[in-house]
Amino acid sequence: MISILRQEILTEAPTIVVKVGTRILTDEKGHLSESQIESFANQLAEAREKGFRVVLVSSGAVGSGIGRLGLPGRPTGLAQLQAVAAVGQSALIEAYNHFLEKLGLHAAQLLLTADDLEHRTQYLNIRNTINALLEFGAIPIINENDTLSVAELRTTFGDNDHLAALVADLIHAPLLILLSDIDGLYDGDPRDPNSKLIETVHQIDGSILDLAFDRLTGLSKGGMASKLRIAHQITNAGGSMIIANGREPKILQKILNCEQYGTLFLPQGMKMTARKQWIGYAIFPHGRVLVDDGCAKALAEKGGSLLAVGIREVEGDFDHGEVVAICTQNGLEIARGLTNYSSEDLQRIRGKHTSEIREEFPEMDIYEEVVHRDNLTLTKMVS
Repeated sequence: MISILRQEILTEAPTIVVKVGTRILTDEKGHLSESQIESFANQLAEAREKGFRVVLVSSGAVGSGIGRLGLPGRPTGLAQLQAVAAVGQSALIEAYNHFLEKLGLHAAQLLLTADDLEHRTQYLNIRNTINALLEFGAIPIINENDTLSVAELRTTFGDNDHLAALVADLIHAPLLILLSDIDGLYDGDPRDPNSKLIETVHQIDGSILDLAFDRLTGLSKGGMASKLRIAHQITNAGGSMIIANGREPKILQKILNCEQYGTLFLPQGMKMTARKQWIGYAIFPHGRVLVDDGCAKALAEKGGSLLAVGIREVEGDFDHGEVVAICTQNGLEIARGLTNYSSEDLQRIRGKHTSEIREEFPEMDIYEEVVHRDNLTLTKMVS
């Protein structure tokens, strides 16, 4: 069935980001499936023929390495996993390029770590590179640089869903398509035959978030809680997102033909500027400031700046110009922003009016705002 609503979304999405999960690209033994790679290469080529500029975020390096090295299963050690990923990444990009070249296209490999996107200059350079590749007619294929990413050093994205969302923000892609082994968001337990697939989500509120968790265990179902956080990030910035089952034959073609597959999440507001997207989602916060209820309301509802008088606690060690998370007193994050003060100075001035700060600390460089609203991005998921 053709969806008029999806037709409207796709008409306004000349550039799309598609994420393909590991389970879609590997067989029952966890090895890379060349037939699946060929299928997606064909679908990417058809998307190009329809006039879409397509960026692919693809998992599968570890699975590819396991198969190439003839290992019995997935290693558990960090160094071994990174080594397997190093072997597998070359095989993964070779497979994509092999099938794309048959269709007159070229694969372009980009390997990223979270640190690459935290620095504004590098962030812009990556965006320019991706746009240049699209102009050349190549298919950018992006993956996390698993050989360098070490969780203990805070350089990982967490998963490729998050990486795909950052890439969509980076290049201002109006549509992100997440393809995994789930059909979409259900109104109940997906294993229950009475549960129905939700075709369209107009707003991500508490009732939608509740669908991501098992009522008995409290655990996320099929990683859906993470996917809903990604959906909030995308829609909060003015984009759309679709979650669909990548094992459905020719699923990308069906989605781009406006057929009713998966769950569509609609934009929640005006398109966010690239700089605000970078502040809100690309940078790992260097600390937290906890604010009182009045301050939280002013930020969330009135679009105000963060003032020292509303700050109750300061956590972490950060310098001025770094990104901090702004949270309620019970720890719920509501925004992120570039701070005008270091953590040391904020500890001294928190809870004070600007006039008091000037009087008590004449030697300090005084700013009216701790975080100016132009340098602040609201990130709260549920109002």
